[in-house]
Amino acid sequence: MNLLAFDCSTEQLSAAVQRGGAQWRVNAAGGAHASSAILDTLSSLMGRAGLALADLDAIVFGRGPGAFTGLRTACAVAQGLAYGARAHGAGVPVLPVDTLLAVAEAARLQHTRTRSVLALLDARMDEVYAAEYVFERGGSWRCVRPPLVCAPEDVPAPAMPDTVLAGNAFAAYGARLPAALAALQRIEALPTAPALLRLAPSLLAAGSAVPAEQALPLYIRDRVALTTAEREAAREETAHEAEPEPAREPASEASARTVETPQELTLF
Repeated sequence: MNLLAFDCSTEQLSAAVQRGGAQWRVNAAGGAHASSAILDTLSSLMGRAGLALADLDAIVFGRGPGAFTGLRTACAVAQGLAYGARAHGAGVPVLPVDTLLAVAEAARLQHTRTRSVLALLDARMDEVYAAEYVFERGGSWRCVRPPLVCAPEDVPAPAMPDTVLAGNAFAAYGARLPAALAALQRIEALPTAPALLRLAPSLLAAGSAVPAEQALPLYIRDRVALTTAEREAAREETAHEAEPEPAREPASEASARTVETPQELTLF
């Protein structure tokens, strides 16, 4: 398959292109740097692989949970590329993939005998993202415990035996994890683009790809960042705190999930 994959949900921007059996990969600084570097990175990879957008079978991206800015960047780029391909007559589907599932697959890439993974990503704000997966004989992952956000001390004990811990939360929170997890093997892993590429065929076969407009981030903790309307309301309240508070409609829950997406992006 011809696939473009990228993730910028952590402090690392990971991108890769697959053309048949060959792959081209790049790791770069993520976080705030991802939004300025990702387009050039993807363009370079596509050029090295000799692929145009119309040649792709799917655009694969890590949808979250993870850093809010990184998730919005990845979603906007995935949508923009798909819209750009559509404008030139090519219908390229978008495949959003849970970042914690990509962590589980990255751990399995390191240790091929791994079959049960409790994935843990640093969620900042003194919390972790967690989800549990089992790799089944058919060659696909089954989610045992869906993604959640919690304090390190509240991470649930694995439901499956012989579970390994995988992720990037151990340096910050490893000593605070429950005692029941202390004896489990720990694997440092991130949601990398190669892991996304390995996950893509089975997810595409299962019908997980969506049109560009339906590709959205998965935040889990999605009421931390204030919307523009909420920030403006807070400023007005501070400026007029001696005056009676004017009635106003509460900010829409949907507004916190809004992602600005370009309608056309013709890079390649």
